[in-house]
Amino acid sequence: MISVSLPSPANLIPPSTKPKSQLKLISIPYKKILNFEYLKNNLIREANAGNIKQAISTLDLMAQQDLNPDLTSYSVLLKSCIRKRNFHLGKLVHEKLCESQLELDSIVLNSLISLYSKCGDWVSARSIFETMGEKRDLVSWSAMMSCYAHNDMELEAVLTFFDMVEAGEYPNQFCFSATIQACSNHDYAWIGLVIFGFLLKTGYFESDVCVGCSLIDLFSKGFRDLVSAKKVFDLMPDRNSVSWTLMITRISQFDNPRNAIELFLDMILTGLVPDKFTYSSVLSACAELEWSLFGIQLHSLAIKSGMSSDVCVGCSLVDMYAKCAPEGSMINSRKVFDQMPVHNVMSWTAIITGYAQCGRSDIEAMELYCKMIEDGSVKPNHFTFSGLLKACANVSNLDMGKKVHCHAVKLGLASINCVGNALINLYARCDRMEEAQKAFEVLFEKNLISYNTAINAYSKNFSTGEAFELFNQIDNTTASVDSYTFASLLSGAASVGAVGKGEQIHARLLKAGFETDQCVCNALISMYSRCGNIEASLQVFNEMEDCNIISWTAIITGYAKYGFAKRALKFFSDMLGAGVKPNEVTYVAVLSACSHAGMIDEGWKFFYSMSEEHGISPRMEHYACMVDLLGRSGYLQEAVEFIRSMPFTADALVWRTLLGACRVYGDAELGKYAAEMILEQDPNDPSAHVLLSNLYASSGQWEKVAKIRKGMKERNLVKEAGCSWIEVENKVHKFYVGDTKHPQAEDIYENLDQLALKIKQMGYVPDTNFVLHEVEEEHKERYLLQHSEKIALVFGLMNTSKPKTIRIFKNLRVCGDCHTAMKYISVATGREIIVRDSNRFHHIKDGTCSCNDYW
Repeated sequence: MISVSLPSPANLIPPSTKPKSQLKLISIPYKKILNFEYLKNNLIREANAGNIKQAISTLDLMAQQDLNPDLTSYSVLLKSCIRKRNFHLGKLVHEKLCESQLELDSIVLNSLISLYSKCGDWVSARSIFETMGEKRDLVSWSAMMSCYAHNDMELEAVLTFFDMVEAGEYPNQFCFSATIQACSNHDYAWIGLVIFGFLLKTGYFESDVCVGCSLIDLFSKGFRDLVSAKKVFDLMPDRNSVSWTLMITRISQFDNPRNAIELFLDMILTGLVPDKFTYSSVLSACAELEWSLFGIQLHSLAIKSGMSSDVCVGCSLVDMYAKCAPEGSMINSRKVFDQMPVHNVMSWTAIITGYAQCGRSDIEAMELYCKMIEDGSVKPNHFTFSGLLKACANVSNLDMGKKVHCHAVKLGLASINCVGNALINLYARCDRMEEAQKAFEVLFEKNLISYNTAINAYSKNFSTGEAFELFNQIDNTTASVDSYTFASLLSGAASVGAVGKGEQIHARLLKAGFETDQCVCNALISMYSRCGNIEASLQVFNEMEDCNIISWTAIITGYAKYGFAKRALKFFSDMLGAGVKPNEVTYVAVLSACSHAGMIDEGWKFFYSMSEEHGISPRMEHYACMVDLLGRSGYLQEAVEFIRSMPFTADALVWRTLLGACRVYGDAELGKYAAEMILEQDPNDPSAHVLLSNLYASSGQWEKVAKIRKGMKERNLVKEAGCSWIEVENKVHKFYVGDTKHPQAEDIYENLDQLALKIKQMGYVPDTNFVLHEVEEEHKERYLLQHSEKIALVFGLMNTSKPKTIRIFKNLRVCGDCHTAMKYISVATGREIIVRDSNRFHHIKDGTCSCNDYW
């Protein structure tokens, strides 16, 4: 770097003490001096006003007239570039400085360090710092520390601080602030405490706001110690809006958003005016708490103060309205977005993510993305892609997802963690595990979220082996297993009914010290209950020190699915007695318990108590439960009247529930009506066609069955294939109707024939009404014998020994004939049989079932 000393004004303007006669001897004409001062003042005025391009034009004009600008001009211009964050022009000014061959002083050199620091070019900043030599001052040292701290080079910032002290410089408040900020993380927080001790001796702690703010970050981010952070805040003699906003933000992030809002109200009472960052933090706290009314008041306050037009505040408002809106409405969020005067990538991302997260507006999220691309003024970032891919995954829109993936690849963002994780989730949801695996493999740095996403994807796709493989890989990375990892693995084990795998995970989490983790315990309750071991589920629940609403809901759901309605309702009563307020999901479990046991009066009581006692408005799921309760009990007309009385249009789930009840009670006319209502909403719903076809088949209306199946074939609608599976020695074996692919198929059918003869002698009579195909009567019995649940049962009997319980899982409703046969088989073999179908559990022992033949 060129170094020359700054010329003094005395070298340019002749001293006033000299005789007038000597003025003619000066080489610089008087007119030129006036021109220089005029242009310099004009340059400084334009730079201070932020008109950087005009100021640089003035700089060029001075050079053209052979009037070399001095260091003051360059210094003002550099500071303006930094202030306006116009780093490109700042670098241009640096080039012109080099061409001027002026000797740079510490003021200009420090500005250059700051320029390169803020644009992320720490290499150039360090190069300038290292060539300064004796021109280094406290500003240089603190600028370099800030450069390292802001470029994620915390250790270099700390080492620079100690180098400065060793060089004999005494740190000022800016040095302390920059270094403590660098220590505000888990790795270097202990060094921050050492520097804090040094700071207390200097007196800067009580005199500088920046130092206080850096200490708040040290304790909150470095130690997660909000108590000490609040003590620092309370001891600060001069608290401005920046320090208030920082404390509010950290409390919202690491403690409790409610406390953050209370602190905000205290700030208002002190008379301080909140800025855009304050509003953003408090609006985020409102969004987390779903405090829509307070959020609306904040919106009004922001409008009055003129802050609502700020992009940062606008984004927070979009997010707040999206998270607080009833029934996932995006109306208010969209209004805020449309009224924003300027849209940047943050605002586009906020609205797209809002639509993706609200649950029912994924198509709108995709349309907004297309509009953003068509506009062309803003490029999506990694957060945009992450939110959009979530929307694609929600509706399993693989085509759109692939287009978004291609766009992310073109912009070089596909291998960033949040995008890669969203891609894994998308492909997994669309049953494309090969693509999901590729998305995982191309990630630059696989963090714990990446592993958790991939493990969760494998778990939900019945690939528990691959999930375990990834789980074991985590030990060889810098990531460490957290509660979500175990919860994902337990969820995977639960989805396939792999209780053996679940027990292995349980052992691993005990070893890792997660036995008291609330999230993990809740996952254990769910896993054991879904795998058919309700006793183990109850044991985990009873051993929990702190049960939250999820814990109670999990155990209630478990007992409801088993048909133990009275036990489920007793747990609900105990939960209320413990002061835990039920939520929407809890009431779904309670109403399901009533439905599975035919408890109509109790069901109505709980349905009305939702809103009357707990202020919970019934949602579609609750209405579906009541339709199920009425339908199962044979009150089909009452169920129709109830649907017509709903405050909103019944969706396909409600009508599908009624259609299922019509199938059980053989009401073809009402079943046809229910199917028409489903197909009116979704003409391509295969389940409606299948249920109606089965309804006609059960009443022998084969012409109508053939017509429906022909229509499905023409529309390319595929019926979900019924399958059953069973876990034996930690391996899941899956079977379909008439399956012959299994290595033991020949032995299975031989044993099945022998078992069929045995239970016939005990009184079993095959119910051929459950054969839903038009075949000769003599073939129907053979067809029944080939049902997947019977094949899985015989396989289990062959490969497990007494007294082990046989646990079978089926993706559809268990066949009525199979249900009857299994009751006889439980007596003939002396084995307990547990079957989990799409609706509930059937615990069969000594010829009786927990469902009491009511399902």
